[in-house]
Amino acid sequence: MCWIEQNEPWTLESRLISELDVPLNLDQNHHNAFYGHLKDLRAQARQRARELPVGT
Repeated sequence: MCWIEQNEPWTLESRLISELDVPLNLDQNHHNAFYGHLKDLRAQARQRARELPVGT
């Protein structure tokens, strides 16, 4: 892990996502082979969470 100071970090983020294999980041990452599978898994997890009882 490292950090870099950037005035416009979203610019670097977009470049890194497009150039690196970051499968857990869905934003701007449609080109990743894992994208569709992860998107489906997250949707299933959200649905399951909605079906669970809410604790008090």
